[in-house]
Amino acid sequence: MLIAMLSGCAVGPDFQIPLPPGVTRYLPGARVPESPGGVIAGQKLNAGADIPERWWELFRSRHLNELITQGIIHNTDLQAAESAVRVAQANAMAQRGALFPVITGDFNVSRQKTPLASVSPASASGASTFSLVTAQVAVSYVPDVWGGTRRAIESADALAEAQAFQREAVYLTLTSNIANAAIQEAALRDQLAATQRVIALATRLLGILRTQYDKGQIALIDVVTQETALAQAKLLLPPLQKQLGQQRDLLAFLTGRFPAEDIAATFQIGSFRLPRSLPLSLPADLVRQRPDVRVAEANLHAANAQIGVAIANRLPKITLTGDVGSTANSFSKLFTPGTGFWMIAGDAAQTIFDAGTLYNKQRAAEEALNQSAALYRSVVLTAFQNVADTLRALQADSQAVSAAMAAEQSAKRNIDLVSKQVEEGQVSLPVLITAQQAFLQTSLARIQAQAVRLSDTVALFQALGGGWWNKAPPVPPGPDVLQ
Repeated sequence: MLIAMLSGCAVGPDFQIPLPPGVTRYLPGARVPESPGGVIAGQKLNAGADIPERWWELFRSRHLNELITQGIIHNTDLQAAESAVRVAQANAMAQRGALFPVITGDFNVSRQKTPLASVSPASASGASTFSLVTAQVAVSYVPDVWGGTRRAIESADALAEAQAFQREAVYLTLTSNIANAAIQEAALRDQLAATQRVIALATRLLGILRTQYDKGQIALIDVVTQETALAQAKLLLPPLQKQLGQQRDLLAFLTGRFPAEDIAATFQIGSFRLPRSLPLSLPADLVRQRPDVRVAEANLHAANAQIGVAIANRLPKITLTGDVGSTANSFSKLFTPGTGFWMIAGDAAQTIFDAGTLYNKQRAAEEALNQSAALYRSVVLTAFQNVADTLRALQADSQAVSAAMAAEQSAKRNIDLVSKQVEEGQVSLPVLITAQQAFLQTSLARIQAQAVRLSDTVALFQALGGGWWNKAPPVPPGPDVLQ
């Protein structure tokens, strides 16, 4: 009865979920309209709106949706994370076994011979050679008087929960990486196309200059200068082609393919539509949504429970054992009257001196809790920094894209005018070279600015947790599967 009453409590501190930070904004002042209906970088911010599970569908790219689906199915890192969750869950279930008695069965057969000069024969018949058959069941039970076992189970459950959130972090990282890899491929492909357009234009202008040289209208140095400009533009192609090929290899890896297994889908910046409405989680909700914060919280929970384990190890340990069985000289006589035996025993042990070993283990557990608490706060601060950094980036992206597009349009008008002058024989080589370079540079800058804006939008979804909590629960197997 006393053990039953004591088993209702557990030593050590009970875990309390950390309160969310008291801040109500991600950025100081009114730099970002975080209220409902606010607008940043031309995109509407919906403060407090929920994030869809398949947030990448907001970019309205069918090929991207298909690629991410393939990555979720085939990516090896995600498969490893799934297995790690099952390992942690199995270990947590194994820990529960300590709450129950351990029952072992033993069956032993031996053939023995005693010395003829023995004072008393070992067998009841007096024979010096005999068989001995023993069958017994032993029970051992360590009551969880102080709750140390339950604290160990609590810690194992928390570690399993941490592993589950680690899987969600891998899932979010994978989907974000695939989206960013596709955006980067689109940027490289568009940059290649822009470079080839400038090369085609420079080649056409070079042909005109050569014609004019043949007619004696311009000097050879003008032709050579344009040839040099054309060669310099062509130098940009190999690095871009290399990066594009490596980007395709990255997409193959992320989706569980070998590089030789080429991906049919290709991407251009025009393949994506910028989401015009962006959900923005409230600061109080962010700590419940970010997988890395939930991992840190679960680790904090596990460290808290380990203090109870350390305290329980310093208290008396009670062990109950029992043994029942039968011993006879042959199989046929087992369990006959007179062959049975049994034993019941109890033991209480208390460590008297261990040179401070158990005490220092408790101190270590308490300091491990302090360490986990500091790491949890660091992860929370990082989460808020990520969101703030992304919002600041989105603030600048719209201006960067607008400026890049305006610069490209101006450079395009300039190169058109200069090209017309070249065709009419009114050539000014310094102006022509400058116009070609400006057109190429502004085209590349515009493509990169658009890619950065798309990537920063992906980063916002990633910083807010990615909507894993909106996943549909697993569908239970149907009757035909259960049969």
